[in-house]
Amino acid sequence: MSDRVPLRERKQQRVREQIIKAAFELFAERGYAHVTVADIAERAEVGRTTFFRYFGDKQEVVFYEEQAILDGIIERHGALTPERPTLAEAVEHLRAATVAICEDVTSDAEHYLTYLRLVNETPELRDRSTRKFALYTGTLTENLRERGATELVATLAPQLALACFNAAVQLAGDDPEALPRAVDAAFDELTAR
Repeated sequence: MSDRVPLRERKQQRVREQIIKAAFELFAERGYAHVTVADIAERAEVGRTTFFRYFGDKQEVVFYEEQAILDGIIERHGALTPERPTLAEAVEHLRAATVAICEDVTSDAEHYLTYLRLVNETPELRDRSTRKFALYTGTLTENLRERGATELVATLAPQLALACFNAAVQLAGDDPEALPRAVDAAFDELTAR
């Protein structure tokens, strides 16, 4: 039995990647507001109908990694969290997950910087980003509850992790390589107190 991905799935993945690449190129060139779905489809050499098979709108293209990031957080955090974790244990496990996610999302520095600029410059994307992080912290809160954490620990630990991440984004600025280190430093400062 082969572990190879079927041809159809590989083709679909290539089309999806073409659309994402085209969209980010156009966003970098023109800015989010000045790019249409038709522009993206044309650059990706697909029809509008094909675009809509993969994405509901251009905003979904910007946040295409959202579910994979959420799945990664759950996988990294959930598997490592002990039963009935203390606040210190929960924060330490969230630290590891947050640093790992930062390493993943900054592995393509140019893409990360384009994404960051788009979110910072576009109110509707900033709003979506805020909702995305609320989803992440809510999921982590539920995960901690399931592991037997007290309500205080389950609620506070994800919010502390988010605060460390947000501080690190500001501290790292336009240096994607600095983000994981800045996250680690923020958690160091938090846990030293």
